[in-house]
Amino acid sequence: MATTSVMNAFTVLTPKLEQLPVFHRDVLQGLNAKDKYLDAKYFYDDNGDRIFQRIMACPAYYPTNCEMEIMQEQSAQISALIASLTDTFDVVELGAGDATKSVHLLQELLHIDHSFTYYPIDISANVISQLEQNLPERLPGLQVHGLHGEYFEMLRMVQTLSARPKVVLCMGGNIGNFTPAETRKFCRQLRNYLQPRDMLLTGFDLKKHPQIILNAYNDSEGITREFNLNLLTRINREMEADFDLSKFDHYPTYDPGTGACKSYLVSLEDQEVHILNKTIEFKKHETIYMEISQKYSLDESEKLAIQAGFEPIAHFTDRKGWFVDSLWQA
Repeated sequence: MATTSVMNAFTVLTPKLEQLPVFHRDVLQGLNAKDKYLDAKYFYDDNGDRIFQRIMACPAYYPTNCEMEIMQEQSAQISALIASLTDTFDVVELGAGDATKSVHLLQELLHIDHSFTYYPIDISANVISQLEQNLPERLPGLQVHGLHGEYFEMLRMVQTLSARPKVVLCMGGNIGNFTPAETRKFCRQLRNYLQPRDMLLTGFDLKKHPQIILNAYNDSEGITREFNLNLLTRINREMEADFDLSKFDHYPTYDPGTGACKSYLVSLEDQEVHILNKTIEFKKHETIYMEISQKYSLDESEKLAIQAGFEPIAHFTDRKGWFVDSLWQA
């Protein structure tokens, strides 16, 4: 439970929250909550982007290789299926990252329709800048219009930029970055931004042996730990904070019953952290909830599609059956 001093500090600060940048406001709200949390979307500053690239190259982090296999070996089938469902389209990717997987699909789609525009959306301005610079060189003829910002805000902008049917990509298991209830809400909201017969290609990390999943979020090299702690470094840099990273540890969990894989930072002692001249108190062993990576079965993914107003069209899985990219149509 928050102490009186913290609550008083938050009460004093609350009238001024709306004057702060969104990042600052979200951090203060999360750390002043009864159960402390930070929003995982803020992992991705420049250094966070670089650390995540290392995570994706880590042998234990299987989702990247599984989805890469799907994109390398089945993009032609996916493209042909898309072409059978629509004559013309634009491609919108939510959380595009470095597009190393979706580039295979984009290449196949170029063979079908050279006139489409690729709209990558990402919270990281650095990512968007790199995509706009590098992708046209790698895929000659590809039209790229990057959008830096929140998914739905940018989807609304895309609708003003193009009236073509949309093929929306939500790759990398990004759909798993929410609880199941949040995912249903997200998918319903996404459906509201699409027109009938628009498509969504979305990745799901499938349920499998629990140890395989836990190892992916607790790599022996400590890269995932570094990734989580980097958000505290960002807060120190951008919010005049004084987190001592040596006083926090990274703790991942996986519940095979619910499919929820969660990460926390744990305070190793009683301590105070100062942020924008305000004091946040931590008790020994108190946690900061950092992120979730939800795992699904194929049946659960189809149920989700129907609940959100989509029709599941096809599943494309890797050879191990550990990951799936599912095509839905509004």
